[in-house]
Amino acid sequence: MLTQSTLDDTAIKSLVTDATMAPSMHNAQPWRLEYSRSSRTVLLFADLDRAMPLADPTTRALHLGCGAALLNLRAAAAHAGLRTVTTLLPAPHTPTLLASLRLDEPHEPLDVGLSELHHALRTRHTSRAPFSERRVPAGLRATLSGAAAGEGARLAFLTTPHREAVLDLVLNAEGYDRMDDGREVEQRSWTRDASAATSADGIPEYAFGPAKRGGAAPMRDFAGRRPIPERPYADFEKSPQLALLSTTHDTPADWLRVGQALQRVLLLATRQGLASSFATQPLEWSDLRWLLRDPRSGAGHVQMILRLGYGPDGPSTPRRPVDEVLTITP
Repeated sequence: MLTQSTLDDTAIKSLVTDATMAPSMHNAQPWRLEYSRSSRTVLLFADLDRAMPLADPTTRALHLGCGAALLNLRAAAAHAGLRTVTTLLPAPHTPTLLASLRLDEPHEPLDVGLSELHHALRTRHTSRAPFSERRVPAGLRATLSGAAAGEGARLAFLTTPHREAVLDLVLNAEGYDRMDDGREVEQRSWTRDASAATSADGIPEYAFGPAKRGGAAPMRDFAGRRPIPERPYADFEKSPQLALLSTTHDTPADWLRVGQALQRVLLLATRQGLASSFATQPLEWSDLRWLLRDPRSGAGHVQMILRLGYGPDGPSTPRRPVDEVLTITP
């Protein structure tokens, strides 16, 4: 357990390293962190140099990634025996300052559930491989939904015909993407071929997964229009298990909350033996995103489409060195 005397720069770097294990759009890792020794406070900033103006013009997805990193930081602190006090958007006139997190010695019981997720921080990886048709048990689905609710979001597993409508919207979005030269260039700027072995960000070629030969699972092909020599083909699930993560409102604070909910669900799913990936294509087109809502209620704002199931773990992807993302001040 860390205390006032042991919370040194090395310990802070360890906590921030854990935070940066979070997923982000195209693995851009769009965050910067500052730690003040005197106030024992970590500030989380958006790194707008890593934004994607075409696919994410409102920076909604950027906020989700930063929210996921914030959840990781909270989990790492809880595992170290520290209580955290988190404030979202603490400086309205500085919109790039997304959150502050003060590290305190515990005055009350820690969030044991959050601490137990710590081990999954480094084992959770996006899997772009086929999953089996084995169904996720109803009890586990309920547990995952409860984890999202605890962070202020709603996780709902899709049934037909809503699932089929969502899959159709993914296909429509992929068609839009293929016709948009600007988005093709933007995505390609965040992919890395085999020659970029030392890159610290982006999606490396080895993490693209196989090309889809058949099946209904919604898989983004990071190869885009570029052929990958000797890339294998595979059949994906015929009945993919999809869930929508949504919020009542759609503000930057909601995006940060749902990013934390997303990561809490992903870490819990990893601990329970589930693999996961994302289908964000229709979320990147405002007219299609609106149509993703539950047709029965018509309420809420969809923030993420999750694919969950039983399958191989995904490979780890590069991370920026901690000294590149963290500044420590007196």
